[in-house]
Amino acid sequence: MTSKPDLLPALSQSPRDAGFIQAPWAFYDQARGAGPLFYWPEYGIPCTGDHALVGAVLRDRRFGREAPPGLRPDPPAHLAPFYAFEALSMLEREPPAHTRLRKLVMRAFTSRRIAGLGPDIAALSAELIAGFSGDSVDLLPAWCEKIPVVVICRLLGVPEEMADQLLVWSHDMVAMYQARRDRAVEDRAVAATLAFGAFLRGYIDHRRRAPRDDLLSALIAAEEAGDKLTPDELIATCILLLNAGHEATVHGLGNGVKAVLESRLPPPALFAHRAAETVEEILRFDPPLHLFTRYALTEAEIAGIRIPQGGQIGLLLGAAGRDPAMYREPQRFDPERGGPAHHALGAGIHFCVGAPLARLEMQVALRDLFTRLPTLRLESPPLYADRYHFRGLEALRVAV
Repeated sequence: MTSKPDLLPALSQSPRDAGFIQAPWAFYDQARGAGPLFYWPEYGIPCTGDHALVGAVLRDRRFGREAPPGLRPDPPAHLAPFYAFEALSMLEREPPAHTRLRKLVMRAFTSRRIAGLGPDIAALSAELIAGFSGDSVDLLPAWCEKIPVVVICRLLGVPEEMADQLLVWSHDMVAMYQARRDRAVEDRAVAATLAFGAFLRGYIDHRRRAPRDDLLSALIAAEEAGDKLTPDELIATCILLLNAGHEATVHGLGNGVKAVLESRLPPPALFAHRAAETVEEILRFDPPLHLFTRYALTEAEIAGIRIPQGGQIGLLLGAAGRDPAMYREPQRFDPERGGPAHHALGAGIHFCVGAPLARLEMQVALRDLFTRLPTLRLESPPLYADRYHFRGLEALRVAV
């Protein structure tokens, strides 16, 4: 928690309020209207939903994901296993450790390898759609969740039959970053961390004996070649890639189907001719992650406000995507709008390493869905789940 700077307006809003969960946009408008920065008491930090300022802080090397030494309190004892792995995650580290880990991971996330997954994604989508039964289906478990987790399993080299278990572990772990977190959530996250880590430790040993052409084998080879990837860093990296490799894409697919169907634009035509633009508009219009935080690595001044070393600032990615200073009629879904790039996948050195994969999955899978089911329609308006600062649906029941 960062103390409220003098003269900074405070705007109170529970992230678990039912109205906010379904539509946070009015609060975001109010926040931007208060100035470039405001203080959010429920989180105890200054925040911004200004598109330009969000982008500037994401790229500002005075801010990072990792608190300066000595300025981040030790976690409670019951959470030690969870934070032990999180502390080794590439997402949570700054250079030089971040640079080393990201370089190793980027060896697998080449444009050639990602582009080669397109036919597999289309075939997987077609297989899942062929398995739909009845006049309606909940697309979240039947399609949105299946595609990203199977794809990341294949890329990483983890058995596909583990996909359902990986989903459970992942959901339990990422719940730690949601406003609904309580002791029960924490206990499930620790249990999932320990189980996930034990599985990976055993599977890594198996992969050492039988390497293949996958990311896990490449990371093992890097470790054995002396590239300073420790065994625990290897496990933490795998957990990050499996969690981040599908969690946001699930919500991107679900939010995208909802946005397209509610827009009343012709889905088959959108994805036949403007698939890339439509996916970018989905990510701007209804992104899967709404709040990202940064620590001040040194004392810094932002928009005239002093942030002390170790202080945090909240970046409202969802609000930035609907900033009227950058986008005309930002509340309207319009794949032809153009305009500046959104920040849904981050920016700067922590820009999402899996962004090309997420974009490809959304383009290919959504095109396949709307091509095979051109008369798809919502059975009822979907509701968003109590998961802030993630944004995803409780269910997505459609008539097929």
